[in-house]
Amino acid sequence: MDSINQQQPEDNFENLEGNEAWKKMKELAEAASSCFFCSNIKTGLPFSTRPMSPQKIDDNGDLWFLSADDSHKNDEIGKDPFVQLLFQGSAHSDFLNVYGTAEISKDKEKIKELWQPILKTWFTEGEDDPRITVIKVSPTQGYYWDNKHGNAIAFVKQLVGAAIGKTLDDSIEGKLEA
Repeated sequence: MDSINQQQPEDNFENLEGNEAWKKMKELAEAASSCFFCSNIKTGLPFSTRPMSPQKIDDNGDLWFLSADDSHKNDEIGKDPFVQLLFQGSAHSDFLNVYGTAEISKDKEKIKELWQPILKTWFTEGEDDPRITVIKVSPTQGYYWDNKHGNAIAFVKQLVGAAIGKTLDDSIEGKLEA
């Protein structure tokens, strides 16, 4: 444990497993204001990062994205299916790091299920655009950083801690495992 966390009067680590882990992952991922999709993570090359939004996070914890079949991302996943997803909910909380395995398909039923009209910006022929692929990311592990009681209470704790010279914050973090 690092020196800052050792100064905490409250326990601020909680590793989560199984359904509890995937429930936390889904909660943070759905609340996120941004997501970065990283590929090429195990090739030894610098990994590639791009902003993407999951179209769906299902009850199994799988994350679903739509992508063009000729994209760099699809090419990279074809060579290395291991990916990392980075989520940020706010400037002060709701951070999530997820590792997983990506699969690409052209499942027409899944495309219909995930389709939203705004996607026509990229897929100009609509949901029948022949370039659309589905990327399914099945998480294998993750790590989260959050506040136990929300940003307002975390902020008050920080103010009090600064005033009395003691480490007081409302943070909680831990591993997410299957």
